[in-house]
Amino acid sequence: MRQIFLDTETTGLNADSGDRIIEIGCVEMLNRRLSGRNLHFYLNPERPSHEDAVKVHGLTDEFLADKPLFAAVVDELMEYLAGAEILIHNAAFDIGFLNAELKRLGRPLFEAQVGQITDTLLMAREMFPGKSNSLDALCKRLEVDNASRSLHGALLDAGLLAEVYIRMTRGQDSLVIDEVEAASAEVAVEAIDLSRFVLPVIAADTDEAQAHAELIAELDKASGGKTVWKPAEPAVA
Repeated sequence: MRQIFLDTETTGLNADSGDRIIEIGCVEMLNRRLSGRNLHFYLNPERPSHEDAVKVHGLTDEFLADKPLFAAVVDELMEYLAGAEILIHNAAFDIGFLNAELKRLGRPLFEAQVGQITDTLLMAREMFPGKSNSLDALCKRLEVDNASRSLHGALLDAGLLAEVYIRMTRGQDSLVIDEVEAASAEVAVEAIDLSRFVLPVIAADTDEAQAHAELIAELDKASGGKTVWKPAEPAVA
């Protein structure tokens, strides 16, 4: 099973208004193990980033000025993603931006080029209804170390998402998995002849019997005389 955790950073929040992708980070997992074959791009968006967006990701226009255009990396990106399950936190946002970039180049939509799309935000909302399910909140709840996340970064966030996903779906403490997992095995249990044991019977003394009778009477009174253990009254002829 090939899974790829994907995240993007953008110039702003609205792809329909012309905001563009400036960073793409992908982390590959094969059969629930990190493969180390990741993909990461910084991109020149050909437009300035919004001031509030720069406060989130820290990628200035000057830094991005000499980076490649999306058109220059699209072939490598889509070949890498082809056929895989793509896991994204709040998938509608990232896919909206990816589709906007693909449309500019006359390319097929993103969802038509990958095997499956899984939104981990929807997964988290089902698991933790009524709670904050941002990536930071999930890291804290699932004890994933995100101390290095002072700013958002696509590759960093994709890696954190992979760790969060493993813990949400398996409950393990780390992505480090033993090469040979413990195989299920039948355990032979020796049959024990219980007839060999003689169980002592200890009768209640007078005080214990009286305390029990008082407790039963209190329970009967509290239930309005509806206790089922009361002896049935003889029928009147």
